Amino acid sequence: MRDLRQILSEDVALLVGQLKHERSEARIEVQSLLQAVLQVHRAYLLAHPEHFPNANQQAEYTALLKRRLAGEPIAYLLGEREFFGLTFKVTPATLIPRPDSELLVEQALARIPAGDDRIRVLDLGTGTGAIALSIAHARPGATVTAVDASAAALEVAKENAQRLGTHNVRLLDSDWFSALQGERFDLIVSNPPYIAAADLHLAQGDLRFEPTTALASGADGLDDIRRIVAEAPLHLSRGGCLLLEHGYDQAERVRALLVNAGFSEVYSAHDLGKIERVSGGCWSA
Repeated sequence: MRDLRQILSEDVALLVGQLKHERSEARIEVQSLLQAVLQVHRAYLLAHPEHFPNANQQAEYTALLKRRLAGEPIAYLLGEREFFGLTFKVTPATLIPRPDSELLVEQALARIPAGDDRIRVLDLGTGTGAIALSIAHARPGATVTAVDASAAALEVAKENAQRLGTHNVRLLDSDWFSALQGERFDLIVSNPPYIAAADLHLAQGDLRFEPTTALASGADGLDDIRRIVAEAPLHLSRGGCLLLEHGYDQAERVRALLVNAGFSEVYSAHDLGKIERVSGGCWSA
């Protein structure tokens, strides 16, 4: 049996050695697993380093640690991930929300005046609902529609909406725009699959465990973005805008797709790492 001090010291070293984590990152992960098993706050771990988890807790923690050492994402082990200041349930049926996608939410909110109850927003490929629910939470007057072709993902998004008490979101089973005939929106956002199907990164790290259908999109990663750009004008109000998250090296090609499709005010926004991560344009035709 080990006390908390021993567990932290020994298992942080394991994560650093096997997963090549920074020590600070490894420490946070070990603490997170312990918090989940012991059902305590981080402050308890810091204040009681001499505490011995009981046999059942030790076994549960060890099982989780083995899965993490095998590469399984910490978000799937914990069953949740923080995004835009909110906590979302995640499962292997959904993509794990990432900080990069917060830029898409920020760009969307910049186009939705606070208190405006006329804005209609569409989130394509919602997954956990992180993007749609973050927008809806920050702009309770907006009407947000979130679609996904995965029934399992929609169930997760529905649960997240209930947990957050977000009532201005409609969830629909739809292959992109297929269930939205005749509907138009003031703003369409999407974090679609954008990794090339043969990209070696799909067999590395967390991506090994995430649903490939939410990650890969054709030979160059742009098949789904091409479809969204082509079909979006049929679902945008006059002056409405389309915002797309994409890969670190795809901004120029996405801007070209938007321009060629007739969008105006085409631009790209940089994330905190100075990478062009979101591109968009408006429809005035």
